[in-house]
Amino acid sequence: MSSGAWWRPEGFSKRRSNLDARGRILASLRQVFAARGFVEVDTPALQKSPGLEPHLKAFETVIETPGAGETPIYLHTSPEFAMKKLLVAGMKQIFQFAHCYRNGERSVTHHPEFTMLEWYRAGASYLDLVADCEALLRAASDALLTWHGRVCDPRASWERLTVAEAFARHCGIDLLATAPDPAAPSLDLLAAAAEPLGIAPHPGDSWEDLFFRIFLAEIEPKLGIGAPTVLYDYPISMAALARPKADDPRLAERFELYVCGLELANAFGELTNAAEQTRRFLADQEKKQRLYGETYPIDEDFIAALAFGLPESAGIALGFDRLVMLATGATRIDDVLWAPVAEG
Repeated sequence: MSSGAWWRPEGFSKRRSNLDARGRILASLRQVFAARGFVEVDTPALQKSPGLEPHLKAFETVIETPGAGETPIYLHTSPEFAMKKLLVAGMKQIFQFAHCYRNGERSVTHHPEFTMLEWYRAGASYLDLVADCEALLRAASDALLTWHGRVCDPRASWERLTVAEAFARHCGIDLLATAPDPAAPSLDLLAAAAEPLGIAPHPGDSWEDLFFRIFLAEIEPKLGIGAPTVLYDYPISMAALARPKADDPRLAERFELYVCGLELANAFGELTNAAEQTRRFLADQEKKQRLYGETYPIDEDFIAALAFGLPESAGIALGFDRLVMLATGATRIDDVLWAPVAEG
């Protein structure tokens, strides 16, 4: 019998106050959405495509259909595709507390099965979602949010900072100057700009790899200290499923929310162009194949839904377990989960 089993009373009792807080926070956030006219939805975790982000590793299984054999299927890494299909079906404001699954990411802030709070607004812009975030974080706790000794007050005035401003302020780098071709930014130019910081690309690095080396070392630890930080307008090469900014196509309508140096949420002005989304998915497949020797299928039904007509909309995914960590002061994600996934 394992002495470290999560169900042993002496260990469970140490987590109990965090778990009680988790229930209160869940109820409070549902009240915020109800007051704003959102509908809670529930979409299946089993999907034909788990998501195409190249660095995510999914869990794969099969569906056995009598008389038809086996069909590969995946546990989703996010409910994004299904929720956008609901927008196409006519829903206007929806949210979901979804169990999501990502392999190979276990750490103090990652878990193979975790809860994602995801919500979408038809007819809204990506920055409209900031007001939702403010209401949710303030409802989550009457006290300060904390993590590893860092403190953040969600009731203070929130910092809004573009990605370019963050690189200029914290690194002295003109980020957009390293991307004369916005779709194919220059590794050499970014490497030259990063040299005074003592940060160099590793063999095989791309511009995006070096971007994150700089970001994680010099910028992320300084975000969301004292007040939450909304880091917005990412380079278009990092758009993922976000659309280009109408007034500056070098940038994407995307923001991330940081609290106590920890990434909490990722938001998009949603891409509605089916042809452009297909092009991006194919590029993601090629990159994943090149890096990891495997790829996941495109959800053709999602592309068909975009072609049918996804309304202008904005959506966001927020790590609910991380929010509970911040509200309780927990330093490990396992300490805010009722039953962590077994290791080994």
